[in-house]
Amino acid sequence: MLPIFSNMDKIREKIRQAGIIGAGGGGFPTHVKAGAKVEYVIANGAECEPLIHKDYEIMIRYPERVVQGVKLLMESTGAKKGIIGIKEKNQEAVDAINKAIENSQLTTHNSQLSVHLLGDFYPSGDEYILVYEATKRLIPPQGIPLDVGIVVSNVETLHNITLAAEDQPVTEKFITAAGAVNHPTSLVVPIGMSFRDAIAFAGGVSAKDFGVFVGGIMMGKLEFDLDQPITKTTAGLIVLPKEHILIQRKSRTEKSMRRIGKSACDQCSYCTELCPRYVLGYDVQPHKVMRSLGFTMTGEHIWNQYASLCCACGLCTLYACPENLYPKEACDTAKSDLKEKGIKWSGRKEISPHPMYEGRRTPLKQLIKRLGIEEYNHPSVFNQKEYKPKQVIIPLSQHIGTAAQPIVRIGESVKRGQCIGEIPEGKLGARVHASIDGVVKNIDGSIVVESI
Repeated sequence: MLPIFSNMDKIREKIRQAGIIGAGGGGFPTHVKAGAKVEYVIANGAECEPLIHKDYEIMIRYPERVVQGVKLLMESTGAKKGIIGIKEKNQEAVDAINKAIENSQLTTHNSQLSVHLLGDFYPSGDEYILVYEATKRLIPPQGIPLDVGIVVSNVETLHNITLAAEDQPVTEKFITAAGAVNHPTSLVVPIGMSFRDAIAFAGGVSAKDFGVFVGGIMMGKLEFDLDQPITKTTAGLIVLPKEHILIQRKSRTEKSMRRIGKSACDQCSYCTELCPRYVLGYDVQPHKVMRSLGFTMTGEHIWNQYASLCCACGLCTLYACPENLYPKEACDTAKSDLKEKGIKWSGRKEISPHPMYEGRRTPLKQLIKRLGIEEYNHPSVFNQKEYKPKQVIIPLSQHIGTAAQPIVRIGESVKRGQCIGEIPEGKLGARVHASIDGVVKNIDGSIVVESI
């Protein structure tokens, strides 16, 4: 029997003690969200990054934990409605969650909990889009779901909330290891385990030279150092051969991307017309941001304004642009420049979905074809094996906010689940816990624990 709490403060404290953050990639400390007062809690099970399937596995294998996590977050926030967003194509996950809802008892009177079916388009998991799809509410420009009475959490985060109610902190991470690996796999690994070890559990790499997209091809980062650790926000490791066009494109320097864009952009505006935020009604216009590459500093801030509401989904760069330019990267730079110069966004605040909002969605199958990764589009079989690495490297900063402060010393023995990094007094942050039994070997931005 899964525990149910009636004390809001107790739920939030359990979440804080467990070190829970947004597991979908955002990394925002969940105990802060749990302290809000809202009408809706939305569980994000869209999982639209190509080749990543870890959320799907969570929903079909641990649906009770996901549903209970939603209920606990509803109780903590006072929400009367809970919605779990799942792609309609993932019927096994839909059935599992619906069954878990039917078997559950809601914790508060007159509460409602339901599944909302999503289309198979990218990026259906973007908060702005998910909120609109599920409730028809539009988050204000530069706003967050809380502004419209909503809290959104990834299904793995909600799974972790249920474990926190049982006093189990976050020590493991669900990931997918896919792409050019011998056995595409979804698995649960100790936080701090290296990319190298995780890829080995997927049968190793099937290419001689390769790179790894950490977190996904569309919104992740390209990494070649396999000794880097898996964190609380790592959704997946997508391996591709070094000669693949996606690796080559991502490997270019920012200077090169800007030079190519400045010389070749013909202002066709495809990047804007297919931008998911633009068709939802937000004033994001990547093609105008591209103009800043060819202007002097005098007009740069004007064009950069059109990047402020960009969600960095990568569609403009990897799908829409017919000349393979880099509008997403131009938007990234534009947002950074505006922040550095202290320039506030002053764009259009009125929001109304484009008449072609539904017609301009990007089907995931079409995106996979455009990316040239069809040969890697296979199921990632879930492996329940328990992994015991010889060493883990646990970063003290895996979240939005201030890094945790170490509360252990070099040479000290620690147990799995033991708190080793605490939230600094009065700061936004998240606790860090040992993911294996072992001895602390080093502390320097990360805590290295060697297995015993």
